[in-house]
Amino acid sequence: MEPVSDPRIYSNRYQVTHLIARGGMAMVYRAQDILLNRAVALKILYPELSADPTFVERFRREAQAAANLSHPNIVPVFDWGQDGGTYFIVMELVDGTSLAEIVRGSRTLTPARSAQIIAQVAAALGYAHRSGVVHRDVKPGNILITTDGQVKVTDFGIAQAVAVEDHLAEVGSVMGTATYFSPEQAEGAAVDGRSDVYSLGVVLYELLVGRPPFVGETPVAVSSQHVHGTVPPPSDFSDSVPADLEAIVMLALAKSPAQRYQTADELRADLVRFTEGQPVHAATRDGAYYGVDVTRAVATVTPGERTQAVPVMPGPRTDVRRRRRGSTGAIVVLVVIALLAAGGIVYLRLSSTSNTVTMPHVVGQTVAAASSTLLADSLVIGTTTLVHSTQASGTVVATNPSPGTSVTKGATVTLQVSEGPAPAAVTLPDETGKQLSVALNALQLLKLIVKVIQTQTAPVGGIPNTVLNQSPSGGTVTHVGATVTLTVLSQGAAFTLPNVRGQSQLQAASTLGQYGLSVSATTTTGCSNSVPQGSVLRTVPAAGQPVTAGTTIELVTSSGVCQTVVPNVIGQTTASASTTLSSQGLNLGQVTDALPTDCLTPGTSGQIISQNPGPGIAAPYDSSVDVTVCP
Repeated sequence: MEPVSDPRIYSNRYQVTHLIARGGMAMVYRAQDILLNRAVALKILYPELSADPTFVERFRREAQAAANLSHPNIVPVFDWGQDGGTYFIVMELVDGTSLAEIVRGSRTLTPARSAQIIAQVAAALGYAHRSGVVHRDVKPGNILITTDGQVKVTDFGIAQAVAVEDHLAEVGSVMGTATYFSPEQAEGAAVDGRSDVYSLGVVLYELLVGRPPFVGETPVAVSSQHVHGTVPPPSDFSDSVPADLEAIVMLALAKSPAQRYQTADELRADLVRFTEGQPVHAATRDGAYYGVDVTRAVATVTPGERTQAVPVMPGPRTDVRRRRRGSTGAIVVLVVIALLAAGGIVYLRLSSTSNTVTMPHVVGQTVAAASSTLLADSLVIGTTTLVHSTQASGTVVATNPSPGTSVTKGATVTLQVSEGPAPAAVTLPDETGKQLSVALNALQLLKLIVKVIQTQTAPVGGIPNTVLNQSPSGGTVTHVGATVTLTVLSQGAAFTLPNVRGQSQLQAASTLGQYGLSVSATTTTGCSNSVPQGSVLRTVPAAGQPVTAGTTIELVTSSGVCQTVVPNVIGQTTASASTTLSSQGLNLGQVTDALPTDCLTPGTSGQIISQNPGPGIAAPYDSSVDVTVCP
């Protein structure tokens, strides 16, 4: 980071200290939040763009889109605003580095580490998509790795709510980074979460082989290849890419959105299966779609890395299915081939004989080997069922009829084929009542798929970003890769304002911030006999009142104890005076015996003849009143 020469303070709160990076629309600084005494990242729109209402609106949209996302793999947005015509966003300061810096210079990561990183990014994007936000600029520069290895996605610079029309980009152009465009994005067509899946597939491709699938001398050239070009398999550049991981990459990079993973969660689930050594779904599906009659990308070019407007590419795409290379998981394909072969061979054999044969032993063989053995004995392969087994994926684990049984030639044989070991069992923790980010982190560490749904109905005590309901419930035994549904309060729904009485102003601001509430810069004071000076006495609106996320709350702090009027206790006994003073918040202080000459009046024995402070004097709450008593 580069120290700044002018440590300017924005909105009387955020003081910049170091320059972190320069982006396509803004500069990012390290700053100090003076109010909360913490370091933050301050993203400041370029001055020349601040004068452009279109860019200001895009910048505002970034803040709103990101501020509504609460996920452990998404950099949170704390605040946004403007100061003297300069617009800014306040974000969490991430201690780490960007993925772009890690892979700079055509460096690659191991397949396992690449899959782990992209799985965390997919978790973040899946959450954003369920919240109605598409990133539209997924690239290594927007993926941060913390010092403890956690992945965080940042810069929803051109993200938008899916249901909202976007008229901000110039006519005939599209915003984004050309190297990581999806084909539909390059064409200027409508995009959804599957566009982010494609871009994430490009990032995974680059991690594995040290270069993206398409490169060119200009962003326009790269965009054109996304629309019309053929994706070269990663193994063309590196022999170390596992077949299953290559299948995942190629499925994510399908030209047609309908042929990709339909959600980022599906992509994450397959990546988790790969890291656990389980069969991946991508290996059993048809491959990506590719253009035909196109030239492969040249190697000595510079890809576009900056977010910018790029001319829309003419379509349509030439979505022609490309034959996939063989895969160890393509069990279904093998079975279909075997069935086709069986039909012809058995028909010929049945026409000439009906002798019986002994059912051969094919358990432990591959589907292909078992098919050959059965066909040689004029037997027909019937239903094939995939089952979990400790045997290798794709091998026969049982047959019906069983081995050694006498069967008629032409009889149908059903097979049970292994799809690998069953996923590990998981006992679900109870995440009800916990912060959504905490719950997501806990469930994802257990390698579960989390689905978040929103409700407008807030139960008693229900608050934003907190899990209201969980299905299946805590204690349920399920398995790795299972889906857990969490219900949270939707944006705009009313909930009960929490009670922050007795907290410091800093604690109260932090508590209310977790509820999506902001604290007014204006505070008032009031005396209190129970709340220490400087702590929060009450709020406006009052605790328990219905509020919505985004509401500004005013804090009323304690100015110290209140004043009370000293009552008259002259003529009372000390016991009676103690009761009288206590009712006014005062204490009976020092008791002194009067001189005999002051107690000559009959009947004054045991009575108070003077007090200090005297009656009617204002005194601090909980202070003492000294008295003089006739012996």
